[in-house]
Amino acid sequence: MLNYEELFGSIPVAPLKLVVMESAKQLGNKVDHYLAGFRKRSEHPAKYDHAFNGYTEPTYLLESSCYRFDNGEGKAIVTDSVRGKDLFILVDVCNHSITYQMNGYENFKSPDDHYQDLKRVIGAVNGKAHRVNVIMPYLYEGRQHRRTGRESLFCAYMIQELNEMGVKNFITFDAHDPRVQNSIPICGFDSFTPPYQFISALIRTENDLIVDKEHLLVISPDEGAMDRAVYFADVLDVNVGMFYKRRDYTQMVGGKNPIVAHEFLGDNVDGKDVIIIDDMISSGGSMIDTARILKNKNAKRVYLCSTFGLFTDGLELFDEAYEKCYFDKIITTNLTYQNPGLKSRPYYVEADMSKFLASIIDFMNHDSSMKNVLTPTDKIHAILRKYNAREDFSVEHVI
Repeated sequence: MLNYEELFGSIPVAPLKLVVMESAKQLGNKVDHYLAGFRKRSEHPAKYDHAFNGYTEPTYLLESSCYRFDNGEGKAIVTDSVRGKDLFILVDVCNHSITYQMNGYENFKSPDDHYQDLKRVIGAVNGKAHRVNVIMPYLYEGRQHRRTGRESLFCAYMIQELNEMGVKNFITFDAHDPRVQNSIPICGFDSFTPPYQFISALIRTENDLIVDKEHLLVISPDEGAMDRAVYFADVLDVNVGMFYKRRDYTQMVGGKNPIVAHEFLGDNVDGKDVIIIDDMISSGGSMIDTARILKNKNAKRVYLCSTFGLFTDGLELFDEAYEKCYFDKIITTNLTYQNPGLKSRPYYVEADMSKFLASIIDFMNHDSSMKNVLTPTDKIHAILRKYNAREDFSVEHVI
């Protein structure tokens, strides 16, 4: 639980308003619900001070729309006033379900389209807001995080471009490489991680999990995910392992070198529960391969934890792997668009991030310290103590 007493020593930067792009409507509505509830129950002095009119509202959403002309060009309209507001714009660049008409054809919006719509909304604000903050859970172009040849590095340029448009704070989750913030060293950039939400979702699903070195192991599916796996393992006080992807560097397929084999480096997994943690599940082939290898090594249960569940090749691959008992549960967040059939799968568990995101917005609006948000170690230890003692705890107390 975040320490909301810290907010009593600070005042809001400006009246809070939230613009939710069409791509993030479902998540944005839940965030707005929690924000309204936080401030309705709050006893912050600003709630009773006329100088902070609008501190408590039934909703903080601003009306906005992005339209398309017949030739595919677009424009954004923000209906409500933004003058003097602390504006947070929420966008999901991974939502592939939204369509528009161009020259009589139906087109599905790509991450490029969502990014352009975001810039249109910022342009519609026209510099009148007191402060503009962008919340982009999945970092646009973040997968291309380093240059090994004549390759683009558009993620860094994207952040610079938004900064030049007047964006003061950039909020994302589990950035593939957080060092991208070096492109804007004097602009606010925060990359949050969901380990607390992962473990709380997992222990609500499994009532017989034993969290110690003899029964549980945290695995990184590749070298890039090692940092988050090490942190997760350290907090849980268990051992960590890693898979090494052996690639064929003589050819390029789909913009990357194909994987030849997955080599495991780590402790014996015989009879142990295993958590595989990564920032995203794209097609899912690599994640399923690692799970299969672990089950062949006689792992007891395998849990796949990923911040972003993209499932770009559909769910059939995971259905088949689940039937073959390669894994037991998949845990992903609701920070990006979710396949409509995903929640009906018996193996899926959602880590709800809406309350956590609402807390981030509330603290940032007060310009208050984010230490409780950035370091969830104590909260993870607290929830594990309750779980190990088999105490009852309500999901409503989880942020």
